Amino acid sequence: MPILVPDGLPAYDILSEENIFVMLKDVATKQDIRPLKIGIVNLMPIKEVTETQLIRMLANTPLQVNLRLLTLSTHKSKHADPLHMENFYITFDKIRHERFDGLIITGAPIETLPFEEVDYWDELTEIMEYSLSNVFSTLHLCWGSQAALYHHFGIEKRLLPKKLFGVYEHNVVDKRSEFVRGFDEFFYAPHSRYTDIPRAAVAAEPKLSILAESDEAGVHIVSTTDKRMVFLQGHFEYDWNTLKLEYERDLAKGIGPDIPVNYFKDDDPGKWVVMKWSSHANLFFANWLNYVYQMTPFDLAELDRYWQAAGI
Repeated sequence: MPILVPDGLPAYDILSEENIFVMLKDVATKQDIRPLKIGIVNLMPIKEVTETQLIRMLANTPLQVNLRLLTLSTHKSKHADPLHMENFYITFDKIRHERFDGLIITGAPIETLPFEEVDYWDELTEIMEYSLSNVFSTLHLCWGSQAALYHHFGIEKRLLPKKLFGVYEHNVVDKRSEFVRGFDEFFYAPHSRYTDIPRAAVAAEPKLSILAESDEAGVHIVSTTDKRMVFLQGHFEYDWNTLKLEYERDLAKGIGPDIPVNYFKDDDPGKWVVMKWSSHANLFFANWLNYVYQMTPFDLAELDRYWQAAGI
């Protein structure tokens, strides 16, 4: 997929080196098509890493994507480069009157905090409410999925006995879903979290459908029955070395982390990483974008009429 990215975004050079098809504005304007308008609400502390991971995942279909990087006005990240934020990000208040084909709300390393104690919770809930009327489909990742399930459906997260850390086998539950089309019956995905969404609470909500889960890692992919919202507890977007860097960071801090499960060859940190999730990660994001492309009205101003006709 040609991804339209802002001029100068560091991800452009990184992904070009990987032979990922990214596109600058002067080239994209010569193509006589309407690109998908996708926003990313990036809540992660190291913005450049997360934006590069997600752009990589969005870059695997023939569709053109116009990407908008969004941040919060009520929270200033301690780890983000201020110049990078000024050059490439806009705050939600600047786009609240626009509409999007798709929106991605990332996770954040604050999962042990009660939601209401998060300093930007009010603004985030405002964004989630905004998405109901102005976004065709919203994808929520990790803590973002837990936050959305709590806000929209009152489903409480729960603290795990210890950190869930590694690459886990999952099985497809609903093979008819467009979002897991082409998946093998079993597949792998990385997880790194201290909290969980109770499966029973998700299964009890008639507006939610479990698409994929794991005996060890629990519910992974969930969607609303109208497919307007999708929730991932895992991290399909992770690079091959993300868990390795996290493990080494915690070792250096003296935390004494467990070795990530099913990640290093022979579970030996001295050996290489065995990446098992790349193909299904790319397939999932391609499926989501293809669904959005196929179903979103050409004119985003027609979203209300579409939803009314569809009974949504």
